[in-house]
Amino acid sequence: MSTPSSRRAAERTGGSSVRIGALVPLTRPGWVEAGRHLLAGMESAVRDANDGGGIAGRPLELLVRDSAADPQRAAAAVEELAGLGVAALAGEYHSVVARTAADCANALGLPYLCSSAVLDALTDEPTEWVARLCPPQSRGWRVYADFLLGAGHRHVAVAVQPSVYWAAGTRILRDHLAPRGGTVTELDMTALTPAAVCHALAGGRATVLLLLVGHPDPAVPIVRSVRRDRRLSEVLIGAPAGQPEFGEWAAALGGDGAAVPFLRYLPGHLTPLGARVGTVLRERLGRQPSFVAYEGYDTIAVLGEVLRSHGVERAGVAAAWARVTVDGTRGGIRFSRMPGIGVWQWASAPVQVVDRDPADPGRFRVLHTD
Repeated sequence: MSTPSSRRAAERTGGSSVRIGALVPLTRPGWVEAGRHLLAGMESAVRDANDGGGIAGRPLELLVRDSAADPQRAAAAVEELAGLGVAALAGEYHSVVARTAADCANALGLPYLCSSAVLDALTDEPTEWVARLCPPQSRGWRVYADFLLGAGHRHVAVAVQPSVYWAAGTRILRDHLAPRGGTVTELDMTALTPAAVCHALAGGRATVLLLLVGHPDPAVPIVRSVRRDRRLSEVLIGAPAGQPEFGEWAAALGGDGAAVPFLRYLPGHLTPLGARVGTVLRERLGRQPSFVAYEGYDTIAVLGEVLRSHGVERAGVAAAWARVTVDGTRGGIRFSRMPGIGVWQWASAPVQVVDRDPADPGRFRVLHTD
């Protein structure tokens, strides 16, 4: 589907549009709320681009496809969008889906700017066709591990489900904590109930339980069980993947969902553009926009600048990653190569550890910054 603002812009100008394909999780089992925020940010940026004259007088049009957290569905969408002549591909929240999309885009010679998926190995091999806005998992999760160490936590338990993403996170935590005297104990959620998790915590030495699991199930039942177990009153619950960022977490857990530190990719202060965009997004979403909404806006802002300055041919877009500089909502955006990362990367993307304030779960507290 193309967005209404895209169609109206095309009707105003009467000209052919410059198309960007967008992958967004809009149905289950995808994280629908994250998808809505991502799409809201992208659509706001498209509207701003068209209000500013579009791409050399041509309107920018967003062709949206629902990934539904399904890699095969995403692969089919990438092939379809490439056949429809999009100049570039944008978006996606789920790392495993984004990895499939990136491999497909690379094979098709389609430039792809990944918005929100952090898995380090976004492609099998280094590529010129793919760039990424969010920080790689190895950086963000090391920041999270530093936060835990600074708070005096050396022994960590992880409630984990099978996933390339969760396995990578566990490995990053273990590799970072072990040289500093820390340990990571895995609790396999394919075999344990929330009650069994509580018993394992009570019988071990971990002072932290990290939720490397899906939301709402089993994350919400685990949190409820731990909060109600008097033996575990001193155990910190954490969710580095960012589940508490979204309103449905607070709606499901209320006060139980507070004081659960998570990673958020926002700076201490938004840029003037970010402040303006934040006001628009609050009105559109009916609540405080998540960092994912700002990632969506910045994705289109970057692609719009690339298309204006380097043309709409795919090879020119891919060749521009190293040269483009954009003032985004969260700071100046430039791409570079990072050791061990096969795609062009915004190396200075902001990273925070944040939680919801127990005194006011609608308010966020910044606990640690990188």
